[in-house]
Amino acid sequence: MEDQYFTIDKAAHSEIKVKGSRFIGHVALTETRDEAEAFITAINKQHHSATHNCTAYRVGLGDASAFRYSDDGEPSGTAGKPIMDMIDGRDLTQVTCVVTRYYGGTKLGCGGLVRAYGQCAAEALDSAGIKTRYIMQSIQISYPYDLTGVVMHVVERFEGKILASDYSESARQTVGLKRSKVDPFAAELIEATAGKAGVTAEEPG
Repeated sequence: MEDQYFTIDKAAHSEIKVKGSRFIGHVALTETRDEAEAFITAINKQHHSATHNCTAYRVGLGDASAFRYSDDGEPSGTAGKPIMDMIDGRDLTQVTCVVTRYYGGTKLGCGGLVRAYGQCAAEALDSAGIKTRYIMQSIQISYPYDLTGVVMHVVERFEGKILASDYSESARQTVGLKRSKVDPFAAELIEATAGKAGVTAEEPG
């Protein structure tokens, strides 16, 4: 079960000049469509006098992944798609890239535009760096107090993170685990406690 994905490490920008035209790339970490659209709107306002603000983003994971790209008035396929290709070529998600163009007076042709937008996007993404993120899932554990040492040993073995604790009638822990470790963790915990520990998995998030 996959429990990791790749995104950018930080917001970044780049700038190149091609035959007088100025291209400025902007990338940001965006986890939803709304965040992506808000970032695009902000760049449009910042560079409202630019000739074009071409965009691409991908957000979400797996089957819930969504993407969009726009040429913003450039010839079809010469701007948004090359930017999108730079994102997908790095297997990234949760990222938005806007490449702003200030026209310099010399037409670049379709091939020149594809290269310029692609290069500017690539340099911005490379400046941002790539970060591995993990899909985490919360596990609720309940057990008798005298098994605390055993439970904590299993949690540590699976690199679990204690998110919350409750020591009222019985011991309860909320533990964060990488999604792929949930089933083997539950099996080992039940075996280690001779079935005295209860395990409930929440939806991953």
